[in-house]
Amino acid sequence: MYSPLLIFEIDAHSVRQKIDQVVISLISGAAAGALAKTVIAPLDRTKINFQIRNDVPFSFRASLLYLQNTYTNEGVLALWRGNSATMARIVPYAAIQFTAHEQWRRILHVDKDGSNTKGRRFLAGSLAGITSQSLTYPLDLARARMAVTDRYTGYRTLRQVFTKIWVEEGPRTLFRGYWATVLGVIPYAGTSFFTYETLKREYYEMVGSNKPNTLVSLAFGAAAGAAGQTASYPLDIVRRRMQTMRVNAANGERYPTILETLGKIYREEGIKNGFYKGLSMNWIKGPIAVGISFSTYDLIKAWLTELSNLRRVQK
Repeated sequence: MYSPLLIFEIDAHSVRQKIDQVVISLISGAAAGALAKTVIAPLDRTKINFQIRNDVPFSFRASLLYLQNTYTNEGVLALWRGNSATMARIVPYAAIQFTAHEQWRRILHVDKDGSNTKGRRFLAGSLAGITSQSLTYPLDLARARMAVTDRYTGYRTLRQVFTKIWVEEGPRTLFRGYWATVLGVIPYAGTSFFTYETLKREYYEMVGSNKPNTLVSLAFGAAAGAAGQTASYPLDIVRRRMQTMRVNAANGERYPTILETLGKIYREEGIKNGFYKGLSMNWIKGPIAVGISFSTYDLIKAWLTELSNLRRVQK
């Protein structure tokens, strides 16, 4: 028989291991998200500015011209305008998303029943996206507001965004576009995580290694990003229109609900030029961001896990 003291020590050790795993996931996710979003910040700002306008058609030439004009008129740092809001959001968002994904995988027993878990793999990704989006949504709205205004006529700081919205529009505005975002994150996060995890499983079956090198992880993440962006893009358009309608003079107050926004975009712009406006830009930045994010997460998580195990052995 085991003594009560030994059982207590085993339980305490198990708790410490679980806490270490959560902390490692949080740190790895935060670092991965911050790096990925910083790399593609100028492309992200360009995409948002085309998404919210119905009077300017998107093209690669137009997007390059926008980047050039921003650089000429406001300087190189303006290309990263709104990135402070992005970091304030993406660090907790990515940390929560990756950690939530690990926990949902455990709750749904994704890794316990062989390969017949495709539905649960998708569900775990979707639930992770919903969890992180719900806990950080006001920061996403603030980022969009800063991205579509300049420093002279818009918001100078993240704090000013929240203050002006609270005073001039009311606290409910901080969650405008939330349901469109949640509806979009279900296919986006579900497809992204599902694609990445499935490709890693196929790689393991072919090569016999469950730890692909960094370049392979980047490629798998890029494929996951392209699939996820395509699956959810129309709702990304909807949420951006709803988030920024007060600061976009061309649109005014014309996107109050999801259905009205969908209907208006369809009537005035059509499917290709409305719901998929700027998608080609997302096919560039999305795979880059998701590829960097997933591969960085796996890499940092492996390093930190190794350090944690080494520290535990030394004790």
